[in-house]
Amino acid sequence: MTKTIISAALAAASIVAMAPAAHAFDGTIDFTGSIVATTCTINGGGSANNFTVALPPVSTDALKAAGSTAGRTPFQLKLTNCQPDTGKVATFFESGPTINTATGRLMVDAGGAEGVEIGLLNDSFQHIAAGAAYNAQNSQVVDITGGAATLNYYAQYESLGTALKAGPANSRVQYTMSYQ
Repeated sequence: MTKTIISAALAAASIVAMAPAAHAFDGTIDFTGSIVATTCTINGGGSANNFTVALPPVSTDALKAAGSTAGRTPFQLKLTNCQPDTGKVATFFESGPTINTATGRLMVDAGGAEGVEIGLLNDSFQHIAAGAAYNAQNSQVVDITGGAATLNYYAQYESLGTALKAGPANSRVQYTMSYQ
């Protein structure tokens, strides 16, 4: 009889342990998105998807005032062989270790110039906040027509308003093409 009581107690404890806990929830979060089949061949700066934009050398005198800019240099991302051959595309400039999240600009490599960052501009010369959320970046959306699209951008030096030090002003940013 003791074995029967112990067995019954163990069975009851197992059932209670397996019963779902009664928890109230405060809401539901839905996630939406899409995976698209659109792809294009990326030609940046006249070459492949990895390329260099050479900003001109500028004097520290040109960047003495906080917020001053110099060396504005155009660059393009040219897309070809897009499938499907129509739609829309934008560039998303990724967050990373070279992005100043407070300014949305590219920090120059340590040991180089100081008091300056590299800013990105869209085709309307508006600041692109690299590393920000997609809708907050101020990038641009262009049409894919006939399987091709060209996205025009600019890079420039931007003064932080702190002590300037001459030196190399190199940085980098990763990007992703966002097809719509």
